[in-house]
Amino acid sequence: MAIKVLVVDDSGFFRRRLTEILGSNPQIEVVGTANNGQEAIDKTLALKPDVITMDYEMPLMNGITAVREIMRRCPTPVLMFSSLTHEGARVTLDALDAGAVDYLPKNFEDISRNIEKVKALLCEKVLTIARSSRRGPAVSSAAAVAPATPARRPLRGAAPAEAEPAPSVSERWPAPKRKAYKLVAIGTSTGGPVALQRVLTQLPASFPAPLVLIQHMPAAFTGAFAERLDKLCKIRVKEAEDGDLLRPGLALLAPGGKQMMVDGRGVVKILPGDDRLNYKPCVDVTFGSAAKAYGDKVLAVVLTGMGADGREGARMLKQAGSQVWAQDEASSVIYGMPMAVAKANLADGIYDLDEIGRHLSEACQ
Repeated sequence: MAIKVLVVDDSGFFRRRLTEILGSNPQIEVVGTANNGQEAIDKTLALKPDVITMDYEMPLMNGITAVREIMRRCPTPVLMFSSLTHEGARVTLDALDAGAVDYLPKNFEDISRNIEKVKALLCEKVLTIARSSRRGPAVSSAAAVAPATPARRPLRGAAPAEAEPAPSVSERWPAPKRKAYKLVAIGTSTGGPVALQRVLTQLPASFPAPLVLIQHMPAAFTGAFAERLDKLCKIRVKEAEDGDLLRPGLALLAPGGKQMMVDGRGVVKILPGDDRLNYKPCVDVTFGSAAKAYGDKVLAVVLTGMGADGREGARMLKQAGSQVWAQDEASSVIYGMPMAVAKANLADGIYDLDEIGRHLSEACQ
């Protein structure tokens, strides 16, 4: 059965182009379009799409308000389109907090000139998001920032509600190994902005280890994202710069479009993005450098995301004697990157997202 998509944008040109691109894939059916947020809500309730593509700036009701209302009335995976600007980054992060699953840059030139590349990326995103939702969605991004503890989706194969509940994935793993780690490295992609927020806000200001963060994100977004995390967290967070020093309680976010490495002296190196690599920044690159620099003194965490970035870096860390954790399937927006680590038998622990921050505080002496 085809994936049903609702396209929401106030630009007639953009609606037509997205409809053509998505409609060219036999696995996708565009079931409707809307030109403002209120119409998006009405058509979501009427058409029950599997995925919604959503613009931000629209008349009557903007995209963020529409996402919040859709999540309240008819939760549906939303893929946001955003401009590659600092303001666009802020808006996109607000949309993810409101409940959107992922985002794509809104670039009319790319849609006009690089149609095949845009087609492949857009269709892949829509299909992955839809399939992930059909297996059972993780807790929504909107719920992620609420003070109350969100309800968890049962694991596959869990007993019926009236029977004894199945143990959580984390209960099947031993307590984290306590150690004087010299570095905590966290890699993530789709769903990562909210996941990182949930993990890092649990860490105390006195957290004893330096942190490096690798989030697949455009260059225009990482500065705004680092600023946002720094305001929300007790630890300090900044976008990494070449020559930065690793310090306890400081998290350095890899800049978009570049690669981040660390050396044994605790110095961060920022290198130009290599076109031979799919990801800029790349989790494997940073994890690999950490393995070389710190051997068995690294604690690495792989969170939600598409693909398998982080698996080979985790392999290098394991060979050096370091610890690797993965987020569990139930709490992942997209169970790709952590699944790759788990399936390769590289994970020393697989934990629910809401437990990772606490476990980090316990593990790092």
